[in-house]
Amino acid sequence: MALKIGELASRTDCQVGTIRYYEQEKLLPEPMRSNANFRLYSEAHVERLRFIRHCRSLGMSLQEVRALLQFRDRPQTDCSDVNALLDKHIQQVEIRMEELTQLKQHLAVLRKQCVGKRPSGTCGILQVLTDRSYNQDTTVALSDPERLR
Repeated sequence: MALKIGELASRTDCQVGTIRYYEQEKLLPEPMRSNANFRLYSEAHVERLRFIRHCRSLGMSLQEVRALLQFRDRPQTDCSDVNALLDKHIQQVEIRMEELTQLKQHLAVLRKQCVGKRPSGTCGILQVLTDRSYNQDTTVALSDPERLR
């Protein structure tokens, strides 16, 4: 059964532009063309696009997806490298989680700079964000909430 790009997009919950991008990046094989030059996709395209989308939903980069597709396309290869790729991705996720935890703490301290229900010209949050000497890596500028109220 041949699918046009809109049908493929609908079946995989993927934007048409994203499908074209994945083709351009050689993640999806080039589809056949109809006599009217429409792209015609197969079930193999549906399955491959779902695999790509699943990897992307796990936060994998296109480079990681490309590597996983290469392993998938050569089922006889040892999967040790797949494990190594996933271990590296897990480490990257852990680093990102630490960064997000720090960001959350930073935002919580920043949020305490404004009590609300005042003119925005006196908003402590806006004042801190405007302060050129403010350093995001520390909360020194936020250590004296009274200074900003």
